[in-house]
Amino acid sequence: MIRIAIMRIGELAHRTRVSVRALRYYEEQGLLVPARAANGYREYPEAAVDLVSCIQLLYAAGLSSAKVAKVLPAACRETRGMVVVSAEVNGELQGVRARLAEEIEERQASLRLLDEVMAAACQVGARKAAA
Repeated sequence: MIRIAIMRIGELAHRTRVSVRALRYYEEQGLLVPARAANGYREYPEAAVDLVSCIQLLYAAGLSSAKVAKVLPAACRETRGMVVVSAEVNGELQGVRARLAEEIEERQASLRLLDEVMAAACQVGARKAAA
């Protein structure tokens, strides 16, 4: 008999660095479906760690719960497969992607500027030490 490792909500929260409250919210939204033990405790399989991480990334990208629910099966390692989404949802995903790409470009420009400032600051500090 194969035994599947299970964890309770506190352990899942700890391992994913997500609050218990957020995990319960994911459950309310139908994004995370735990089994229930005889005593009513939520039980999650090991795969829930990757699923929660995936949910977090989709939220961080700016997707709503409803959109996350629509694309989650295509996004997560454990459930990855073909998902049919409307042209509207696909357009929104393209918009989110474009916004993220723009944010990445802005952050890269900020990094370059900080590198230039730090290089200049080191040179000034080196000049003072030499004097």
